[in-house]
Amino acid sequence: MHIGNIKMLYLLWLVPVVVFLYMWASYRRKQALRAFVEEDLLERIGLSSSGTGRTSKAVLVTLAVAFIAFAATRPAWNPKPQTIERRGRDIMVILDVSKSMLAEDLVPSRLERSKLAIKDMVDRLQGDRVGLIVFAGNAALKVPLTLDYGFFNLVLDDIDVNAVSRGGTKIGDALRKAMDEGFDTQEKKYKDIILITDGEDHDSFPVEAAQEAGESGIRIIAIGIGDEGQGRRIPITDGQGNRVFMTYNRQEVWSRLDANTLRKMANATPGGKYLNVATGAIDLGDVYLKLVASEEKRELEAKTMTLYEEKFQIFLGVALALLAAEMIVGERRRSAR
Repeated sequence: MHIGNIKMLYLLWLVPVVVFLYMWASYRRKQALRAFVEEDLLERIGLSSSGTGRTSKAVLVTLAVAFIAFAATRPAWNPKPQTIERRGRDIMVILDVSKSMLAEDLVPSRLERSKLAIKDMVDRLQGDRVGLIVFAGNAALKVPLTLDYGFFNLVLDDIDVNAVSRGGTKIGDALRKAMDEGFDTQEKKYKDIILITDGEDHDSFPVEAAQEAGESGIRIIAIGIGDEGQGRRIPITDGQGNRVFMTYNRQEVWSRLDANTLRKMANATPGGKYLNVATGAIDLGDVYLKLVASEEKRELEAKTMTLYEEKFQIFLGVALALLAAEMIVGERRRSAR
């Protein structure tokens, strides 16, 4: 037998409590009768009530309480082994945290809008493992592939443009980090990279890195964000705490979306997709459902569990029958004929 909630056995303490209450009630009844009738006269009167009937009713109620308490523990038997499989894909999110992601052509900024979109996707994950790599002038693995979505979101909350130590934008290095440290090399499929960036790159050969990823069976879904035309200035805070715009050689830096590079990267991988969000809305949860959740999945975990058939209904039924019997049993003494 298997007990589903063993803590409910504490309810069995109600049994001695009920017994005590019945004994106390019997004692008080006798005391009340003695207060009105002398003891020798009481024996000659021949009371109409039956002590046996009251005792039977008390026993029935006490047994009913015991069966109800035991039913609350959810007793079960007939164990049957059942194998539960967890299937999914490996998704590595690569997020650009370079200074250009501070541009405000997406409100409140490219970076913050990207983080919100990633959270929307995580909320819809269906058993897939997810990891996080951030990059600027170098790349860092912040979350290895995991099924702990709460931990992933906690780390994501703390991501900003200071998450890596070197400035710049090297997308190719981020892809190589994913291949070297993010994914295992045992499988050549079931792997997706979701790359979120404005596409600006500083000589890291991103297309060549994407080709290497494709040869390893990794698919790239590239999300291009930012103004592709005029671009936007990059707001920063100077040493005095004032809001200014980034400059290079005394000229303001304008950041533009490089859609062409991202398109080439996606096309270099099997089934890769490029999504040109630009300055529009981004629903990464919907992207996941349409492009990832529907794809072939591998078995991530298989666990055999023993399941029992719950039988609390039997004990509850017996308790109800005992209570019904208690209502039928009478307290009056049968008169002799």
